[in-house]
Amino acid sequence: MAKVFAFDEFKPGVTLEQVAPLLKQEARHAWELYKQGVIRENYLRTDKPGALIVMEVDSVEQARSITDTFPLVKAGLIEFRFIPVGAFTPYETLFEPGLG
Repeated sequence: MAKVFAFDEFKPGVTLEQVAPLLKQEARHAWELYKQGVIRENYLRTDKPGALIVMEVDSVEQARSITDTFPLVKAGLIEFRFIPVGAFTPYETLFEPGLG
């Protein structure tokens, strides 16, 4: 398993008024995925409307197949972008001989 950050964005021209009627369904769906251990963390974006989800999945492709099940994605109102992440291995270089 790996971690993938998935963040949503409104598609061009979509307004909050169009999204609002599906927000309860969207939250319920996210909660079900959280209970299954797929979503590990969920954050509200503070720079613009949207969310950032930390997912435990095997790949970005699997993350995409999961986000495709969200009501707002199915309605064509939002789309997700993905960032795969891993352990921060550069710490290891700090322990090489001669680095202090």
